[in-house]
Amino acid sequence: MRHPDHDVQPRPVFPEKRQHLRFDKVFPVRVESVLFGELDCVARNVSAGGIFIEIPEPLPLGSQIRVSFSSADSTTEIVALGEVKNHYFMNFANGGTTQSVSGMAVRFYAFENESQRILDECLNRFRVIN
Repeated sequence: MRHPDHDVQPRPVFPEKRQHLRFDKVFPVRVESVLFGELDCVARNVSAGGIFIEIPEPLPLGSQIRVSFSSADSTTEIVALGEVKNHYFMNFANGGTTQSVSGMAVRFYAFENESQRILDECLNRFRVIN
């Protein structure tokens, strides 16, 4: 008689590709682009390396943008320069209805003033709380 566990194939282990702690929370952001103007959007999460921005029509891949949003304590503005790296279009069920979200992943490559330090402090504070 064979033991039932012998028929189980091990699942491949995929390493976590994210390099930074990610804070999942919905918050308003302002996106500015030389080619596409200014847009008020909603972010779904942020890390020290980038941000996911919900937007009905994502900007083209490679677009250079300026992203600004309030820090967690709402007293300081964080301003980052980034590049649109990916587009996402997600469909999901919620309460029996089908919904969808589209957006873009932006990788930060620079920060204005003390924004990087402020963002790092905010992320570290939330890591302690969570």
